[in-house]
Amino acid sequence: MSRAQRTAQSRPTSASPSATSGPRGERLQKVLAAAGVASRRECEELILAGRVEVDGTAVTQLGVRVDPDRQQVRVDGVPVGRPRPVYYLVNKPPGVVSTTRDPDRRIRVIDLVPGDARLFTIGRLDRSSEGLIVVTNDGEVANILTHPRYGIAKTYRAMVLGFPAPEALQKLRSGVHLAEGLVRVAQLRVKGRHTRGAELEIVLTEGRNREIRRLLARVGHKVLRLRRVAVGPLRLGNLGVGEARRLTGVELQQLHACLRRARQHAAEAGTPAPRPQPSGKLRSAEPAGTRRPKPPGRPARAAEQAGGKTVRPIPPRQQPTRPRQGTVLDYDQPSSRPPHTRPGRKPRRKGQRGR
Repeated sequence: MSRAQRTAQSRPTSASPSATSGPRGERLQKVLAAAGVASRRECEELILAGRVEVDGTAVTQLGVRVDPDRQQVRVDGVPVGRPRPVYYLVNKPPGVVSTTRDPDRRIRVIDLVPGDARLFTIGRLDRSSEGLIVVTNDGEVANILTHPRYGIAKTYRAMVLGFPAPEALQKLRSGVHLAEGLVRVAQLRVKGRHTRGAELEIVLTEGRNREIRRLLARVGHKVLRLRRVAVGPLRLGNLGVGEARRLTGVELQQLHACLRRARQHAAEAGTPAPRPQPSGKLRSAEPAGTRRPKPPGRPARAAEQAGGKTVRPIPPRQQPTRPRQGTVLDYDQPSSRPPHTRPGRKPRRKGQRGR
């Protein structure tokens, strides 16, 4: 069924069960998907086929809101209960994907969790990264832990090639321009050295695609290994690679206390954090309606009159720039390093024998 047909049928009528549930209820397809019946799109098809009942009345239109705590929902006559929220900590190994659906049928993070409940990951790690990922069916907790306005800290350990200079560390703290805009780390510490470079501890409060790898590439250091060790109050600890476990009672208390503080902080702030601009520039702080003065026009080319002839100045010669050897190029830009070629032999001098 097309989107237009679903939209036309999503308007509830006066006879629909949404009139008894009130505007504070949840959409029926969302309740069914959270209960693990099927995906949200497949639940919409079940509703339109008349296979879903609310308080004994068949529902055939989308957009109906229900209260699963007060109303009884059935699918093909089978009651659908409200799922109990569950929380897992997973130590993601390299090579495992964080997405919920994978057409290539690779190993997913949710495949490492026991049971057949309908779960999803909170945040993502790229395929080559490893470490802590929270898996749950609680959408509200997932929203607070991932939305940048709440500022939940995520701690990473990065093994980099080479030892960063103090100037490079200060640049990461002050901010680095990426495609999304000016990006800076919340905290940065050097934890130690290894045979090929250094180990850094980096704390972020908002996540972007391959953010740490791109930041370190900007300052000339390649990431050899990236591991997330904490999300808010939750720590990876001694959880083995590829293992999963439920949160303990103490961890649940710490998590909910962190979520309450995050909500209070976001409410006191009043406005969410500004979204990054696609052009890579920060949004101006000027009030709405302020008109900026136009920049001065480009000066015309200088011309001098000498002997009745127009003489144009010769532009300065531009020297071609070549990337410094050993510099790690940014992931956003295509590689501009010249291909490696074998140096040619020096010309023989007259009368010199070949070796």
